[in-house]
Amino acid sequence: MTSRSKASFQAKVSFRPSLAFVMLVLFMGVLWLAGGASRGEVPGQIVVRTAAWLILIVMAVFGRRVDGSFARPAWIFLAVAIAIAVLQLLPLPPALWHMLPGREIVAKAGGADAAQVCQSWSLVPSETLNALASLVVPFVVLLLAAGLTQKERAWLPGMLLLFVIASMLLGIFQFSGALADNPLINDTPGAVSATFANRNHFALFLALGCLLVPVWTFREGRQLRWRGPAGLGMMALFTLTILACGSRAGMALGALAILIAGLIARHGLRREFRRAPRWVPPVVVGGIIALFASLVLISVVADRAVSVQRSFSLDVGQDMRSRALPTVLDMTRSVFPAGSGMGSFDAMFRIHEPLALLKPTYFNHAHNDFIEIVLDAGLPGLLILLAALIWWGWASMRAWRRAGKNGTGKSDIGTSGAMLPMLGSATLLLVLIASIFDYPARTPMIMAMVVLAAAWLSGHSDDDMEPALPKADHHL
Repeated sequence: MTSRSKASFQAKVSFRPSLAFVMLVLFMGVLWLAGGASRGEVPGQIVVRTAAWLILIVMAVFGRRVDGSFARPAWIFLAVAIAIAVLQLLPLPPALWHMLPGREIVAKAGGADAAQVCQSWSLVPSETLNALASLVVPFVVLLLAAGLTQKERAWLPGMLLLFVIASMLLGIFQFSGALADNPLINDTPGAVSATFANRNHFALFLALGCLLVPVWTFREGRQLRWRGPAGLGMMALFTLTILACGSRAGMALGALAILIAGLIARHGLRREFRRAPRWVPPVVVGGIIALFASLVLISVVADRAVSVQRSFSLDVGQDMRSRALPTVLDMTRSVFPAGSGMGSFDAMFRIHEPLALLKPTYFNHAHNDFIEIVLDAGLPGLLILLAALIWWGWASMRAWRRAGKNGTGKSDIGTSGAMLPMLGSATLLLVLIASIFDYPARTPMIMAMVVLAAAWLSGHSDDDMEPALPKADHHL
């Protein structure tokens, strides 16, 4: 063994993960198991929030000081969201409360005494308190991410990819007909949704896995070797599982994720084929496209593409989301600009629900998170939503423009550190698109992915994301 190889081996053996990295891996494991539902009363929420508070206590006692400059935009948006929830819980003077729009129904129900009682801004304080409690999840994830070292941040996409693979394997197990229902969430028995309560959220998680694959494949500028075929195989399995889970939206998100993954990987692939003949890259790309097209075709012919089948059987006129949209918009207008309170959609919809929409099941969310944010938080929610979208657009242009300017074989754009801002941009894009017809960011697992994506997008490279840490550090 040469001296260089010995040094490399000793460095690998002597590496000790930081406390923040160990806690983040454990917490992501808890989220994977119990964080796939958005409803506040499911047992999984107790598990997730208890774990979050225990980790906060551990980090407060044994953790190191966190650099406040890390992922500053994510901290700002999270702080504003917490502030809005807290303000909505504070009691208001009766005169001011009655000036807020949409309070007439509550005032009539309270009778004459309601005019003399201080009430909170939120019409459903218990649900707003639950919404506030749920924000401990992104807070803990962001705190732990801020404590990671440069090497650990480079490992983070690979670690997350393992959880996506575990979900995929569980989904395949469910698709085989085996009962694998999770008692911690409100999943549908027999549905292919892994550890998520909603098949759309499961499909989105798999699509996010497609984005993680190229970052893992080209980590630290390594040669493809076995990682290339392995990554291609994982994306193929993710695609087949999306088709099998029955999510119509998941098909579109999966296709978009594969396209963006190709854009993220293009500089790494260009570096790999820089010495190959000119005809090799087009043939490889064409072969990959043919592979995925063949997989989709085989899945459809074999009657295994449940998502495709559900697309053809969709009756838009009977779809609850489109039928309820006018009512949701009327609700939003009736309480704007004050809003009805974070987490109050269920109670508000029960009040305004017309007889034509009554059915045995209930409509738990607006299935359009942009509208529901405005309904819940009013003008403050609209402003923070617009600010977040503007920041995402500006930061995304910066990340992808930097990739275009430095996309040469000599640059470091093929490394995972330089890919992270693009990965963050693409992850947030998929979640934003999914939020147009669903509510994925309300589940703790996707919430954690959103926070990590915002942290990735906040930095230019590993150097920008590396906090200034003291030499003394706590390790396990």
